[in-house]
Amino acid sequence: MATVLVKELIEAGVHFGHRASRWNPKMRPYIYARRNLIHIIDVRETIRGLLRARRFLQQVAQGGSLVLFVGTKRQASDTVQREALRCGMPFVSDRWLGGTLTNFRTIRSRLTRLEELETIRGGEELATYSKKMQSALTREYRRMYRNLNGIRTMNRLPECIVTIDPKKEKNAIREARAMGVTTLALIDTDSDPDQVDLPIPGNDDSIRSIELIVRHLADAVLAGRAAAGDLKVQESAPSRANGNHEAAVAEA
Repeated sequence: MATVLVKELIEAGVHFGHRASRWNPKMRPYIYARRNLIHIIDVRETIRGLLRARRFLQQVAQGGSLVLFVGTKRQASDTVQREALRCGMPFVSDRWLGGTLTNFRTIRSRLTRLEELETIRGGEELATYSKKMQSALTREYRRMYRNLNGIRTMNRLPECIVTIDPKKEKNAIREARAMGVTTLALIDTDSDPDQVDLPIPGNDDSIRSIELIVRHLADAVLAGRAAAGDLKVQESAPSRANGNHEAAVAEA
């Protein structure tokens, strides 16, 4: 398993860092060497970070908590949206709205407006407005849908956020730290690992690298949710067999 993972990481180019002139000295423990003015990331450290992150995300998902996937840079946007949808978690893939975590109640209230716009556009009411108003409502809907659709199922603060490039997502990291939300990130040689609780050192500019790491993290979330489902089935089985829910709880 470890050999296969190493091969996948190398083929995806996870070990390629930034130019040595752009490095953050705090990333020194995660750097293996320098080749042609490019830092090479130690794949062993990438595997350690990835396995640690997978274990944590599996525990979070198994406990029924939310994981928010954040990746607004061009290389990460599509992957973050696809994998978050696959594992049934909220995501931000276009633009981080200030206050998404620190002013969560207000952000949730804007979702009510999004639902109102969807109702207007889906019915006959839109035809009662002038063409200018219809155009304004359509623009408002598109903007709100782009910014809020990924978090419309986030009815409470997440326990963890997964980010691609914490330097790019500095506002999300700052809000998460302020709210006590665990931060997990794919972090390149130009970023500060002290800003992240669970760093995964690796190339955060390559589409293949991002796809591989995020896919593994989404798989961990799915495994945690599946384990939680298995536990519920196991706990409810004695109750059905004995017809006594209290006895089943006592045995558990």
